[in-house]
Amino acid sequence: MTLAGENTENQILIAARDVFIIKGYEGARMQEIADQAGINKALLHYYFRSKEKLFEAVFSEVAANLFPAMKHLLEAEIGIKEKITFFVKMYLKALHENPFIPAFVINTLNSNPESFLKYIKKSGVNPILLQTQIEDEVSRGLIRTIKAEHLLVNIIAMCIFPFVARPIVQTIFNMEHDEYQAYLEDRGNEITDFVLKSICI
Repeated sequence: MTLAGENTENQILIAARDVFIIKGYEGARMQEIADQAGINKALLHYYFRSKEKLFEAVFSEVAANLFPAMKHLLEAEIGIKEKITFFVKMYLKALHENPFIPAFVINTLNSNPESFLKYIKKSGVNPILLQTQIEDEVSRGLIRTIKAEHLLVNIIAMCIFPFVARPIVQTIFNMEHDEYQAYLEDRGNEITDFVLKSICI
Protein backbone atom coordinates (compact mmCIF):
# COMPACT_ATOMS: atom_id res chain seq x y z
CA MET A 1 0.00 0.00 0.00
CA THR A 2 1.33 3.46 -0.87
CA LEU A 3 1.97 6.13 1.74
CA ALA A 4 -1.08 8.02 0.45
CA GLY A 5 -3.11 4.84 0.84
CA GLU A 6 -1.85 4.32 4.38
CA ASN A 7 -2.74 7.91 5.26
CA THR A 8 -6.24 7.49 3.85
CA GLU A 9 -6.75 4.27 5.78
CA ASN A 10 -5.55 5.86 9.02
CA GLN A 11 -7.81 8.83 8.34
CA ILE A 12 -10.76 6.47 7.94
CA LEU A 13 -9.93 4.56 11.14
CA ILE A 14 -9.69 7.78 13.17
CA ALA A 15 -12.99 9.01 11.74
CA ALA A 16 -14.69 5.66 12.34
CA ARG A 17 -13.53 5.58 15.95
CA ASP A 18 -14.93 9.08 16.51
CA VAL A 19 -18.30 8.15 15.00
CA PHE A 20 -18.47 4.84 16.90
CA ILE A 21 -17.83 6.70 20.17
CA ILE A 22 -20.67 9.14 19.50
CA LYS A 23 -23.21 6.84 17.83
CA GLY A 24 -22.18 3.37 18.96
CA TYR A 25 -21.80 0.47 16.55
CA GLU A 26 -25.51 0.14 15.73
CA GLY A 27 -26.08 3.87 15.31
CA ALA A 28 -23.02 4.55 13.15
CA ARG A 29 -23.53 4.90 9.39
CA MET A 30 -20.92 4.46 6.68
CA GLN A 31 -21.92 7.78 5.12
CA GLU A 32 -21.26 9.56 8.42
CA ILE A 33 -17.84 7.93 8.67
CA ALA A 34 -17.02 8.93 5.09
CA ASP A 35 -18.09 12.52 5.81
CA GLN A 36 -16.03 12.58 9.01
CA ALA A 37 -13.00 11.29 7.10
CA GLY A 38 -13.52 13.85 4.32
CA ILE A 39 -13.86 11.24 1.58
CA ASN A 40 -16.70 9.88 -0.52
CA LYS A 41 -18.55 6.71 0.39
CA ALA A 42 -17.22 4.81 -2.62
CA LEU A 43 -13.64 5.33 -1.44
CA LEU A 44 -14.61 4.24 2.06
CA HIS A 45 -16.04 1.00 0.65
CA TYR A 46 -12.85 0.50 -1.37
CA TYR A 47 -10.87 0.27 1.88
CA PHE A 48 -13.56 -1.38 4.04
CA ARG A 49 -16.37 -3.31 2.39
CA SER A 50 -18.73 -3.11 5.35
CA LYS A 51 -19.27 -1.46 8.71
CA GLU A 52 -18.44 -4.78 10.35
CA LYS A 53 -15.05 -4.95 8.61
CA LEU A 54 -14.36 -1.35 9.57
CA PHE A 55 -15.24 -1.94 13.18
CA GLU A 56 -13.06 -5.04 13.28
CA ALA A 57 -10.14 -2.89 12.15
CA VAL A 58 -10.87 -0.29 14.85
CA PHE A 59 -11.30 -2.99 17.48
CA SER A 60 -8.08 -4.71 16.38
CA GLU A 61 -6.14 -1.55 17.22
CA VAL A 62 -7.67 -1.46 20.70
CA ALA A 63 -7.09 -5.19 21.22
CA ALA A 64 -3.49 -4.85 20.03
CA ASN A 65 -2.85 -2.55 22.98
CA LEU A 66 -5.19 -3.95 25.63
CA PHE A 67 -4.55 -7.70 25.47
CA PRO A 68 -0.73 -7.54 25.58
CA ALA A 69 -1.02 -5.16 28.54
CA MET A 70 -3.33 -7.63 30.30
CA LYS A 71 -0.92 -10.49 29.55
CA HIS A 72 2.01 -8.50 30.91
CA LEU A 73 0.06 -7.61 34.06
CA LEU A 74 -0.95 -11.23 34.76
CA GLU A 75 2.68 -12.31 34.39
CA ALA A 76 4.08 -9.46 36.50
CA GLU A 77 5.76 -10.38 39.79
CA ILE A 78 3.55 -8.22 41.99
CA GLY A 79 0.86 -9.08 44.54
CA ILE A 80 -2.77 -9.80 43.72
CA LYS A 81 -3.93 -6.54 45.29
CA GLU A 82 -1.53 -4.54 43.14
CA LYS A 83 -2.65 -6.44 40.04
CA ILE A 84 -6.29 -5.66 40.82
CA THR A 85 -5.52 -1.97 41.22
CA PHE A 86 -3.59 -1.78 37.95
CA PHE A 87 -6.12 -3.93 36.06
CA VAL A 88 -9.07 -1.72 37.03
CA LYS A 89 -7.20 1.43 35.99
CA MET A 90 -6.08 -0.10 32.69
CA TYR A 91 -9.49 -1.55 31.82
CA LEU A 92 -11.44 1.60 32.67
CA LYS A 93 -8.99 3.71 30.67
CA ALA A 94 -9.64 1.51 27.62
CA LEU A 95 -13.41 1.83 28.13
CA HIS A 96 -13.22 5.61 28.56
CA GLU A 97 -11.30 5.88 25.30
CA ASN A 98 -13.53 3.36 23.48
CA PRO A 99 -17.01 3.44 25.10
CA PHE A 100 -18.59 1.73 22.08
CA ILE A 101 -16.73 -1.52 22.67
CA PRO A 102 -18.82 -3.21 25.44
CA ALA A 103 -22.07 -3.08 23.45
CA PHE A 104 -20.30 -4.32 20.32
CA VAL A 105 -18.65 -7.19 22.17
CA ILE A 106 -21.97 -8.28 23.71
CA ASN A 107 -23.73 -8.14 20.33
CA THR A 108 -20.88 -10.02 18.66
CA LEU A 109 -20.78 -12.72 21.33
CA ASN A 110 -24.50 -13.31 20.79
CA SER A 111 -24.37 -13.34 16.99
CA ASN A 112 -20.87 -14.49 16.02
CA PRO A 113 -18.72 -15.33 19.05
CA GLU A 114 -15.78 -16.71 17.05
CA SER A 115 -15.07 -13.31 15.51
CA PHE A 116 -14.35 -11.91 18.98
CA LEU A 117 -12.93 -14.99 20.69
CA LYS A 118 -10.13 -15.16 18.12
CA TYR A 119 -8.63 -12.03 19.69
CA ILE A 120 -8.60 -13.67 23.12
CA LYS A 121 -7.11 -16.89 21.75
CA LYS A 122 -4.32 -14.96 20.00
CA SER A 123 -3.63 -12.73 23.02
CA GLY A 124 -1.84 -15.35 25.10
CA VAL A 125 -3.71 -14.16 28.22
CA ASN A 126 -3.52 -17.04 30.70
CA PRO A 127 -5.82 -16.75 33.75
CA ILE A 128 -4.32 -19.96 35.17
CA LEU A 129 -1.37 -17.81 36.25
CA LEU A 130 -3.76 -15.71 38.31
CA GLN A 131 -5.32 -18.79 39.92
CA THR A 132 -1.88 -20.12 40.85
CA GLN A 133 -0.99 -16.79 42.45
CA ILE A 134 -4.32 -16.66 44.29
CA GLU A 135 -3.72 -20.12 45.76
CA ASP A 136 -0.22 -19.08 46.83
CA GLU A 137 -1.45 -15.94 48.58
CA VAL A 138 -4.32 -17.84 50.21
CA SER A 139 -1.84 -20.39 51.59
CA ARG A 140 0.20 -17.55 53.05
CA GLY A 141 -2.85 -16.01 54.69
CA LEU A 142 -2.79 -12.85 52.57
CA ILE A 143 -6.25 -13.12 50.99
CA ARG A 144 -9.35 -15.24 51.30
CA THR A 145 -10.10 -18.14 48.94
CA ILE A 146 -11.61 -17.07 45.61
CA LYS A 147 -11.50 -18.53 42.12
CA ALA A 148 -9.81 -16.54 39.37
CA GLU A 149 -12.90 -16.80 37.15
CA HIS A 150 -15.05 -15.17 39.83
CA LEU A 151 -12.50 -12.45 40.56
CA LEU A 152 -12.02 -11.49 36.90
CA VAL A 153 -15.73 -11.61 36.05
CA ASN A 154 -16.58 -9.51 39.10
CA ILE A 155 -14.08 -6.83 38.10
CA ILE A 156 -14.96 -6.79 34.40
CA ALA A 157 -18.71 -6.71 35.09
CA MET A 158 -18.39 -3.77 37.48
CA CYS A 159 -16.26 -1.88 34.97
CA ILE A 160 -18.46 -2.55 31.94
CA PHE A 161 -21.98 -2.08 33.33
CA PRO A 162 -21.94 1.75 33.60
CA PHE A 163 -20.92 1.96 29.93
CA VAL A 164 -23.46 -0.58 28.66
CA ALA A 165 -26.32 0.73 30.83
CA ARG A 166 -25.44 4.40 30.68
CA PRO A 167 -28.95 5.64 29.69
CA ILE A 168 -30.54 3.69 32.56
CA VAL A 169 -28.05 4.75 35.24
CA GLN A 170 -27.99 8.34 34.01
CA THR A 171 -31.81 8.53 34.10
CA ILE A 172 -32.22 6.85 37.48
CA PHE A 173 -29.77 9.20 39.16
CA ASN A 174 -30.78 12.23 37.06
CA MET A 175 -27.25 12.95 35.85
CA GLU A 176 -26.31 15.36 33.12
CA HIS A 177 -23.53 14.42 30.69
CA ASP A 178 -20.75 16.10 32.67
CA GLU A 179 -22.02 14.61 35.92
CA TYR A 180 -21.98 11.15 34.42
CA GLN A 181 -18.44 11.63 33.12
CA ALA A 182 -17.37 12.55 36.66
CA TYR A 183 -19.20 9.46 37.95
CA LEU A 184 -17.30 7.25 35.50
CA GLU A 185 -14.02 8.77 36.63
CA ASP A 186 -14.89 7.88 40.24
CA ARG A 187 -15.63 4.26 39.33
CA GLY A 188 -12.00 3.17 39.42
CA ASN A 189 -11.52 3.91 43.11
CA GLU A 190 -14.93 2.50 44.02
CA ILE A 191 -14.38 -0.78 42.16
CA THR A 192 -10.84 -1.23 43.46
CA ASP A 193 -11.90 -0.55 47.05
CA PHE A 194 -14.90 -2.90 46.78
CA VAL A 195 -12.93 -5.78 45.24
CA LEU A 196 -9.98 -5.47 47.63
CA LYS A 197 -12.29 -5.51 50.65
CA SER A 198 -14.04 -8.58 49.25
CA ILE A 199 -10.84 -10.64 49.25
CA CYS A 200 -9.39 -9.38 52.52
CA ILE A 201 -9.29 -11.77 55.44
